[in-house]
Amino acid sequence: MRTDRHGTGSHDLRHHGDAEVRDDGARLTDLAVNVRADTPPRWLRERIAESLTGLAAYPDGREARAAVAARHGLPAERVLLTAGAAEAFVLLARALETRHPLVVHPQFTEPEAALRDAGHTVDRLLLREEDGFRLDPAAVPEDADLVVIGNPTNPTSVLHPADTIARLARPGRTLVVDEAFMDAVPGEREALAGRTDVPGLVVLRSLTKTWGLAGLRIGYVLAAPETVEELERAQPLWPVSTPALAAARACVAPQALAEAAHAAHRIAADRAHLVAGLREFAPDGLALVEPAEGPFVLVRLPRAAAVRRHLRDLGFAVRRGDTFPGLDEEWLRLAVRDRTTVNSFLQALDQAMVLSEH
Repeated sequence: MRTDRHGTGSHDLRHHGDAEVRDDGARLTDLAVNVRADTPPRWLRERIAESLTGLAAYPDGREARAAVAARHGLPAERVLLTAGAAEAFVLLARALETRHPLVVHPQFTEPEAALRDAGHTVDRLLLREEDGFRLDPAAVPEDADLVVIGNPTNPTSVLHPADTIARLARPGRTLVVDEAFMDAVPGEREALAGRTDVPGLVVLRSLTKTWGLAGLRIGYVLAAPETVEELERAQPLWPVSTPALAAARACVAPQALAEAAHAAHRIAADRAHLVAGLREFAPDGLALVEPAEGPFVLVRLPRAAAVRRHLRDLGFAVRRGDTFPGLDEEWLRLAVRDRTTVNSFLQALDQAMVLSEH
């Protein structure tokens, strides 16, 4: 682990997986975006459609806020609904006073981008491949008064122990934990959402990944009431649309939580199938970050940029890794898909690796 106090380097913090499929992506099988395939389900689309009759009225988020609070066993004043987790990062960067923010990398780059856009100088803690991209709390400088970490982490798919992350808490420090993919972890083990005993804790959740709502923009913040108030003051009026509020209520209902739990187990099984297939490429120089616990895996392989281009020609989009601080052009992130899709991808990967040699 090392701390980096200088600039953005060569990393494009605004590059995300959707860029891989934005233009001609309709012809590609998408392993670049970490949204669950075949979503949103029909029942959720119907609930959202029903909300359209109320579009003449301004959005009222009280019911959705109460539903999210109940889902985590919290009072409503500890919940703030946002237009996706990305808005929450902007609010944190603009509303909270911080002198020494630090982002643990490799991870989702939007938190750092939002902090920089708000005029902050951002330190980085770069976790290393040789350590399995795992966190040592002692490596975080004591003067860091805002620390951001993902769990499970995008793109490494590392799931840090909740107790390890909680050890980062300090008086006067805001500890931001991005749990956008936690509901894809069976049992949500290592979750900090719902905890009120960790000082300065701010947990971010997204409903766009598991439920396929990236185009609707809905997420939420769980934090102390005074923090929620600060963030809420930085929001525009009516920040979450009526359809998004309807989706939030639906996605935290008991039946939806049961469906998400079932999906998490299915994702784990499909991920195991993908990982087993990727291990077959070890003699060709492919290295895999294990154990993977999110709905995606991170791999390092020779000539990764060329392999990615050849995969695209063969009909598959994957996420380049070199835009993540701490990674370089040898890394690719692969979203977990069903076994049939994975089998086709592994065949294409074999071809792409051969083609990249020429």
